[in-house]
Amino acid sequence: MSKVALITGAGRRFGYELANDLLDQGYTVYAHYNSSKQGVEQLEQRGAIGLQADFSDSAAIDGMIATVKEQAQHIDLLVNNASCFFNNSDVDDDTDKLQAVYAVHAIAPYKLITGLQDLLSTANDGLVINITDIYSERPSTDYIAYCGAKAALANMTLAFAKSLAPNIRVNAIQPGPILFLPEHDSDHRKQVLAETPLTVEGGLQPMIDTVKFFRDNPFLTGESIKVDGGRALKI
Repeated sequence: MSKVALITGAGRRFGYELANDLLDQGYTVYAHYNSSKQGVEQLEQRGAIGLQADFSDSAAIDGMIATVKEQAQHIDLLVNNASCFFNNSDVDDDTDKLQAVYAVHAIAPYKLITGLQDLLSTANDGLVINITDIYSERPSTDYIAYCGAKAALANMTLAFAKSLAPNIRVNAIQPGPILFLPEHDSDHRKQVLAETPLTVEGGLQPMIDTVKFFRDNPFLTGESIKVDGGRALKI
């Protein structure tokens, strides 16, 4: 019986590369996406199962959970990776964006963990990994809602680790400057790297390696690992 993983936000960047890595390892991968299916279409060509859901819509989350429960006998790994990134001006000017920040980073992970609890318990060592942020502990004043939502997810990691033990383990990864976005200009990149002790862009492989570390060490729950090149030491 193959292992089963569900990755939210699987169409790009870390979610996409993690899905590919797990497919290479023989996992059955459920790949969630919101609006853009381009990356997920490539994953589907490799055998992944695409799942569309707008996490700002609670009914859509429930529908996705129902679909997975109809198809899967167990889930070995749930990675809550989906994200939306809005600054203060974005959410101040648009209530829908404010609600989306909390829906994507807090409500959706909560509903997925609780809704798929039975499938995670059925696995030999069910594991949830929440992708939080180094700013969940040291919030940026420019992204107050985003940092608050990520802090909520960090807190839920601890609470679920306590409540779901011993059948399900729950851990978190706090990424730092792993992969710049195309809109990050040269000055921004130089500033961030100058404020990062290891002075390099980490890339996605360290994140994937950390997922494997949590998976392969069955004595870890309620833990959070910073994958940030030391950046949290300076913010």
